Amino acid sequence: MTVKTKNQNLQKAKSSKKDEFYTQLSDIERELKHYKKHFKDKVVYCNCDDPRVSNFFHYFSYNFEKLGLKKLITTCYQNADMNLFSENNSEEAIYLEYDGDKNGNHEPDPEEIGIKQLKGDGDFRSEESIELLKQADIIVTNPPFSLFREYVAQLIDHDKKFIIIGHQNALTYKGIFSLIKENKIWLGHGFKGGAAHFITHYEDHATASDRIEGMVRVSGVTWFTNLDITKRHENLILYKTYSPEEYPTYVNFDAIEVSKTKDIPMDYEGVMGVPITFLDKYNPDQFEIIGSSRELGKPMSNFAEKGTYQQGGPSFYLDNGDGTYRRLYHRLVIRKKKD
Repeated sequence: MTVKTKNQNLQKAKSSKKDEFYTQLSDIERELKHYKKHFKDKVVYCNCDDPRVSNFFHYFSYNFEKLGLKKLITTCYQNADMNLFSENNSEEAIYLEYDGDKNGNHEPDPEEIGIKQLKGDGDFRSEESIELLKQADIIVTNPPFSLFREYVAQLIDHDKKFIIIGHQNALTYKGIFSLIKENKIWLGHGFKGGAAHFITHYEDHATASDRIEGMVRVSGVTWFTNLDITKRHENLILYKTYSPEEYPTYVNFDAIEVSKTKDIPMDYEGVMGVPITFLDKYNPDQFEIIGSSRELGKPMSNFAEKGTYQQGGPSFYLDNGDGTYRRLYHRLVIRKKKD
């Protein structure tokens, strides 16, 4: 299966601004179990969720006392397609507030949930939504794919903690990568197999064998957060030793090529280029991120004649040994910190 085929649904959503992908409860439970210590006495805000069908609201309302939450707030953008789910029986944008069980049954009953109407459409960028954002401690949601950069920028501007879903492509966005480099955002535990099935009304064109009726499969999705988790401090076990034959140096940048994260040499103290998937194993106590091939790769016109290398945007190249040069996919530039 090609990358193009695997990401077809995501690209269609981005091009047509179709961003109504609802997250399964099982995926939410699998990820959020790693963050439980962070929620005590906190206000959680899910600001891209239809509260009438949101599994984020379901998770936090049914686990309100277990997590020790202070308040739960959920809003969504007014849905233009009222037939998306049968529960969507109102054309008004609303938000819900829940501050815990009142009758002792440890369940969020309708009379315990405050339903309030929004004056606007519930867009996360609206003044109403921003005022609710200011009240919150932690934001947890699946924001629109097409607005991911703008969404993250808002969270950073308001100095909010968050656990959100995004696509791995976002790791290469200039604004997102700079936050990763500065250790202001990192990857969570992720989805099984690097793919998620979202509840939606869009047609699923994926050809993978694990298709689920009524859902759309999107590969390459992951969780982004700025909450500290154990995974972030687990050392990557290194076992290989460096040799110039196995780890060639780039033609247009002084660093060695490491084509697989697991092959990072344990005895090399210099600069290395690694696949972007390295970020799933990144421990800032063990490695330093220096930059990326898109910003550090020097023009190949300075090193070789036109026609001997594949042209494109900034990247790293390796010498094929026959007078031609191979252009590599996006690389992160890292260095191992001294023990």
